[in-house]
Amino acid sequence: MTTSPKHHDIIFAGNYTKDTIITPDGTCYADGGGMNYAANAGARLGIKAAVVTRLAREDAHVVGAIRSRGIDCYPFYSPASTLMTLEYKTHDVDKRNLYVKAIGGTIRAEHLDGLEAKAITVSPSIRGEVEPEFFEAMRKRDGVILAADVQGFVRVLRGETLVYEPWEDMGRVLRNLDILKSDAVEAQFLTGETDIEKAAKFYADLGAKEIVLTHSEGVLIHAEGKFHHYKFHSRSQSGRSGRGDTCLGSYASMRLSLLPADAGKWAAAVTSLKVETAGPFDRPLAEVEAFIRLHYNHGSS
Repeated sequence: MTTSPKHHDIIFAGNYTKDTIITPDGTCYADGGGMNYAANAGARLGIKAAVVTRLAREDAHVVGAIRSRGIDCYPFYSPASTLMTLEYKTHDVDKRNLYVKAIGGTIRAEHLDGLEAKAITVSPSIRGEVEPEFFEAMRKRDGVILAADVQGFVRVLRGETLVYEPWEDMGRVLRNLDILKSDAVEAQFLTGETDIEKAAKFYADLGAKEIVLTHSEGVLIHAEGKFHHYKFHSRSQSGRSGRGDTCLGSYASMRLSLLPADAGKWAAAVTSLKVETAGPFDRPLAEVEAFIRLHYNHGSS
């Protein structure tokens, strides 16, 4: 007897991270992971979201929390969850130190067997969490949109410290991607460009069709040869952790129905609102719509 595949709009894949977040304002603890922030943003925007993740059984409460928000969750249990410390010594959200004491393992193509989606968004934290072969396998799926965050490929664990190292497989992965997410610091390291438009074009020349590039002031969308800039309009940075994941999740979700420039407005608005509060995005859809009318009614800004 065969089981019918389960259908979703987007599958968000990535390891759960048990986060310790240190900022000039103090220390807090959070259930993190890029897939968590991204999927919550997508679900709030009305898509049917699913999460594929790895974590320790002792952290199974996370699975229940994700499901309680209307998101399907498919956990694969590991001996340990990824234990991460994020240290922000200043209020510059682009500058932080990362430390890892345990890792949750590798997410492989077979972990998505039996699941179908219009798009697959991959948000790893550390190199090795998702290998290039994963994207080559997913590319064989008919019509699927593939998105990934560069953070999980440029970050390499040395001892307990995450450091940036050159990414030899960058071209191999990017040529299979429809959407690539990067921040300005990662982009400068990987491309050598301080100009974010030049960095985005560098990524695009390697094969990624659309680039979502966040920086301290906002987000750049590069698609179809055009650049669209949107400023963030946040009243505080209390929820800075998960900023980029939220931006990618909201962009990929709205990209299912909107053109890149319009999806970029939604990504900028959702991200602006998210960073005001710690934890996954949980604001009402009507609030996002009002925010877009107030700040992005005239296109790029």
